[in-house]
Amino acid sequence: MTPARALLAAVLLAGCATTNLAPLTGAGTALEGDEQRLWRRSEEEQRALDQSGLLYRHEELETYLNDVARRLQPAEVYQRIPFRVRVLSNPRLNAFAFPNGVIYVHTGLLARLDNEAQLAVLLGHEMTHATHRHAVKEFRETKNKRAWLASVQTTLGGVPGIGGLAGVLGEIGATAAVTGYSRDLERQADVEGLRHGVAAGYDPAEAPKLFHVLERDVQQEKAQVPLFYATHPRLQERRATIEDMLRTDYRDRTGGLTNAAVFRKKTTPVVFDNAWMDLKAGRFDAAQHGAEKYVTLTNDARGHYLLGEVLRQKGERAMADQAITHYKRAIAVDRAYPDPHRGLGLLHFQLAQKPQARRALETYLSLSPQASDRAYIEDYIKLCK
Repeated sequence: MTPARALLAAVLLAGCATTNLAPLTGAGTALEGDEQRLWRRSEEEQRALDQSGLLYRHEELETYLNDVARRLQPAEVYQRIPFRVRVLSNPRLNAFAFPNGVIYVHTGLLARLDNEAQLAVLLGHEMTHATHRHAVKEFRETKNKRAWLASVQTTLGGVPGIGGLAGVLGEIGATAAVTGYSRDLERQADVEGLRHGVAAGYDPAEAPKLFHVLERDVQQEKAQVPLFYATHPRLQERRATIEDMLRTDYRDRTGGLTNAAVFRKKTTPVVFDNAWMDLKAGRFDAAQHGAEKYVTLTNDARGHYLLGEVLRQKGERAMADQAITHYKRAIAVDRAYPDPHRGLGLLHFQLAQKPQARRALETYLSLSPQASDRAYIEDYIKLCK
């Protein structure tokens, strides 16, 4: 029997089972039969993800994320659910959790967050999906399970915007990453996620800012990708829930941890790498936002070169001077770095400034004599004579 058929059989058999399940927060609660099958299926899907080449491998970052997660749940919960946070190389703003506690966060979302308090709310939300057994509840609530599974596969088949994920996510991952859970379950995850963050000492006022980040991305990109965190009406509802909690449950709670400095230190490489992903995906506004953020975090030649590339590739004449400025800043920081000379030369050529283009391109080749695009650049140099 294929994994998909086995899963279908499991959910069909669970049709009459209760959804009134106690959270997995202590030793006295056991997984039920269909839930055990969901966990096994989750492990299969995770192996496929981990072997897909889509993981963002950065040991220090992953250690940091898991350290933050451990502050949000007591040790006895970790004994029931061995939470683990991993990162996917994907510029779309998303995160999702499997029922067995493995959480995947996209580089795109990490790159947009401002501090650890926002991260804690995000992780608390995803952890609640696991502790409160939302996957099995959702499956048991689904009245037409065959239609649901078919709709998941159809949705995944037409999702070009999430790259290789479309071909790797199975039914369980797709539920978490694409469709999300029912409004009631998502609301519960938001409420509990904020509660865990506040209990760990984080500033509750940062929670709504997480949703502002997500909403801004949806508006700027006019997102059509059916990822759960890109669903604008739901984001508005969720932000409203959090803001209402701040006015009521936490009205007397002011201040708290943000750990912004350590967050920036740990996530700076992600900001850079994700901006390149956005640029390669043609998401120029998002790439510019990421590159601009990176150069404020560190005076790095690569960052100024990246920002120059974004501005050049946007193809807007009004941005040409800014692009030149950042190429020159990159050169000033590291005169042996060849790439800014290449970008500067190509931009001067586009502006019909052939003497400047020739000098920059010749410098590029002198600094990188074995450049893979040498023949391509030499053709440009010939056109400058």
